[in-house]
Amino acid sequence: MDPMTPPPDDGTSTGPIDRQNYAGIIACMANADAVAAIRAWTRLDQALTAFNRELDRNYGVTGAQLAILRLVHEWGPQVQLSELRSRLVMHPATLGQLLDRLAARDLVDLTEDAIDRRRRLVELTDHGYKIMIAAPLAGPVRLRQIEADPGRLRRLASALTDAMDLFGLEAYVADPSGSVPGPG
Repeated sequence: MDPMTPPPDDGTSTGPIDRQNYAGIIACMANADAVAAIRAWTRLDQALTAFNRELDRNYGVTGAQLAILRLVHEWGPQVQLSELRSRLVMHPATLGQLLDRLAARDLVDLTEDAIDRRRRLVELTDHGYKIMIAAPLAGPVRLRQIEADPGRLRRLASALTDAMDLFGLEAYVADPSGSVPGPG
């Protein structure tokens, strides 16, 4: 049934159905749903912004930098830069900048592989490890560390994919090669 078509009169109504008013009610319901979705997104965005602000203030890192520290620790002790590039959905230049900033702050060591000098290795420093342990476990990387209902995780993945589509942001997502095409 078309949602803009009022339901048939089943004899229980108290008067005739006003088709114009019914269409307005449906539009308001859709608008209320859109507003609820926008509010939920805004809450998430505000929480991530506050989390990043706290990380910067208390630990001197961003959420993305902390996530890299956690992943290098999880996949390490040494991780090839090429492995990080292939496992993360991140533009190679963005990853390189993140790692350079972490290295400048003595949070990771970037070294050449002794066997193959073309390869670069990433390893946490003692300071990087201390920051990783001290910082709160929050944000998307937390999903790798906690036990969560698989169905809930699938629903979250689906909802976030829907958000990308509904917000019109699919064109801005890096493809697996790391390329970010942009709109049209």
